[in-house]
Amino acid sequence: MKTQDIYFPSLENIKQAALNLKDVAYVTPLIQNQNLSKEFQSTILFKREDLQVVRSYKIRGAYNKISSLTLDEKQRGIVCASAGNHAQGVALSCKLLKIKGTIFMPLPTPNQKIDQVKMFGEDFVEVVIEGDTFDDAFNAATLECNSKNKTFIHPFNDEKVIEGQATVGLEILNQTTEKIDYLFVAVGGGGLSSGLCGVFKELSPETKIIGVEPEGAPSMLTSIKNKKVTALENIDSFVDGAAVKKVGDLNFAICEQRLHDMITVPEGKTCQTILDLYNKDAIVVEPAGALSISALDFFADEIKGKNVVCIVSGSNNDITRTAEIKERALLYANLKHYFIIKFPQRAGALKEFVAEILGPSDDITHFEYTKKSNRVNGSAVVGLELKSAKDLEPLIVKMKERNFFGVYLNDKPELFDFLV
Repeated sequence: MKTQDIYFPSLENIKQAALNLKDVAYVTPLIQNQNLSKEFQSTILFKREDLQVVRSYKIRGAYNKISSLTLDEKQRGIVCASAGNHAQGVALSCKLLKIKGTIFMPLPTPNQKIDQVKMFGEDFVEVVIEGDTFDDAFNAATLECNSKNKTFIHPFNDEKVIEGQATVGLEILNQTTEKIDYLFVAVGGGGLSSGLCGVFKELSPETKIIGVEPEGAPSMLTSIKNKKVTALENIDSFVDGAAVKKVGDLNFAICEQRLHDMITVPEGKTCQTILDLYNKDAIVVEPAGALSISALDFFADEIKGKNVVCIVSGSNNDITRTAEIKERALLYANLKHYFIIKFPQRAGALKEFVAEILGPSDDITHFEYTKKSNRVNGSAVVGLELKSAKDLEPLIVKMKERNFFGVYLNDKPELFDFLV
């Protein structure tokens, strides 16, 4: 794509989008986080899109796009595919504009999110559960559009959607008189990041915009490195609000030109941020909502003494994921470890392991064992939570000295995936 052909959201269109969204989307607060400001010796501000009417910024782009349709397009209805936040934004937009919408969602979508979509859309939306993946739902939505001549509402690769998401940037600049040195934003398909690039290019070009992706779904980073939109074959979908196989053409063109940097953050690091925000600040965020904050550690030296804004993009987190979030955080911190332990088939072997191998603060969190009457040793799968990552090597040494050590599972993904 030639530079002169690249679409950039105009400031005029973004301001028009802000007018369209008046009394529809909240003007979310920009709040200083005292804990992180002290930790990084800088001013860390949160743009709280997690407090938006649908608990994410997605209402902005969805409503701006749907409200721009012609009367004929509105009468024919709209279609979208989504596993979460975009679906909720589209559903509420349909109800407010009194437009019929069909929303395709994959089968693994949590019931909490499906119920939220139905609640926001009421009688104006039909939720169709289709396929095992987002791609399955997307393909079904495409067929619906083609067969019934409906309009597809893309979650990010659309000019009106980008302009709607860009209104987040307008609000930020209206909410502070201080120069913003750094702006951290989660990147999935690129709708929000490309919109912010448009605003800050015109109104605050000195601000460095940092895009943040989950390590298991680096679609924008990969595309920028390859200098073209590149579809990933496989992704880790844990950070579901920011895990896409392919970014949008429009979004890529803008982000390639305007992002100051593009990084990835391990999913476990993001999980620790979720727990910290809840425990320290009573803020509930979804994994994608924690991405921008998780990136601060990687820029600690650069942001010292600076004014920094993190977009907290959403809070649609399913409480049933809490155990997995804690598990991933512990694994990332090198505090949770799984082993195959060889227990001698004699009385007292387990007592010996607990009393003489484990440290006083080590905790057994997983144990699977079946006694084999015809073998000298019986194997057990054991999960251990340590107080310090430094305790791992001494623990393994003691296991080997007493002939308890079998296999360390954390670095064997073909086995480890069955446990986590």
